[in-house]
Amino acid sequence: MISELIINAFLVTVMLAIAIALLKTRTVIFTVILTSAYSLVAALMFITLDAVDVAFTEASVGAGISTVLFLAAMAYLPKKEEETIGNQFIPALSCIILGAILIWCSYDLPQIGLVSSPIHQHVAPDYILGSRNDIGIPNIVTSVLASYRGYDTFGETIVVFTAGIAVLVLLQNNKKPSKDTKSKIKKKVGRNV
Repeated sequence: MISELIINAFLVTVMLAIAIALLKTRTVIFTVILTSAYSLVAALMFITLDAVDVAFTEASVGAGISTVLFLAAMAYLPKKEEETIGNQFIPALSCIILGAILIWCSYDLPQIGLVSSPIHQHVAPDYILGSRNDIGIPNIVTSVLASYRGYDTFGETIVVFTAGIAVLVLLQNNKKPSKDTKSKIKKKVGRNV
């Protein structure tokens, strides 16, 4: 219990350090790198909370695909970044206030893994008992995601797929050819005919 508390405190400290570094960074590439690192640390935090499926999703989507898409989008940015030094006091204060509210609200949550918590008294017993008998799948997480919540999982897959397609469409190079390019094409076509 003490070692788990130390690991969680360390991960929260690393996340806080990354958040502060994000406030201080002035370049896009460092912002992309730091948000990717934040997602990886968040995935580790989910592992310590025994939410391995959420951790896998956070690592693959948050740190993996998002980072690749951000890096691909950076190819369309100008090479030289503008230096804008703005006041970041209001955004930092907003984050601190929101964080304090979330921490305050977390005191009403039941203890992690407590058998008498409401989440374990609703449908979880039916899932646990019915997983092997009703569906024939010994892994409870798989039976919940693939059978009990199959339509929901299918819908989530469609949403992620559609978002990926939309990002690819947005990242396409839709530049109109310039006048010089048009004249070069006409000259080549004229030579070949």
